[in-house]
Amino acid sequence: MAEYYLISQLPSLDGIGENMPLPITEDRFLELCNRFLGKKARNEMKNLTLLPPKSCEYSGSALLKAWNESERNLRLALGKVRAEKMKKPFDAENRVLPIEYTKVASTAIEMDNPMEAEKFLNRYRLELLETLRPTDNFSEDFVFYYGLKLKLILRIRQFDADAGKAAYKNIYNSILNGDRLEAM
Repeated sequence: MAEYYLISQLPSLDGIGENMPLPITEDRFLELCNRFLGKKARNEMKNLTLLPPKSCEYSGSALLKAWNESERNLRLALGKVRAEKMKKPFDAENRVLPIEYTKVASTAIEMDNPMEAEKFLNRYRLELLETLRPTDNFSEDFVFYYGLKLKLILRIRQFDADAGKAAYKNIYNSILNGDRLEAM
């Protein structure tokens, strides 16, 4: 019942353009979750991440299990495709990666503009998340879905093209010059 009160207070994230302000902050979302969710769901919220650990961790949520597994597969596919492109070895942890992830990774790696590749990957992640969207809009899994979607939207908005170009040039020049400089 508490999920109903929580979800009824959440503004829609559907149809939000890149330049439109978000109707809710992550802090406000977490505040509402802490107020209305039970202890078990609050613990799941603490583990809600766009970067799941390499090893599978227990989750009582089917949505979070599916999201974490998909994100792991995508990240491993990106690493594998990058390594193959550079003719370097890569440990895929004895996983057989679904071909869909390898295709997405290959498309992203072949893009000349790193920002466009990140936007492409973010769109893919949002589409994937939509396939996991619970049919029950008043469930804990819907709250987790909402939290992941909010995190994805916030992530892409944090990208700064000028800072990214400067970091890229810094890394590229350090490789060419044999320096050991890192990105700022």
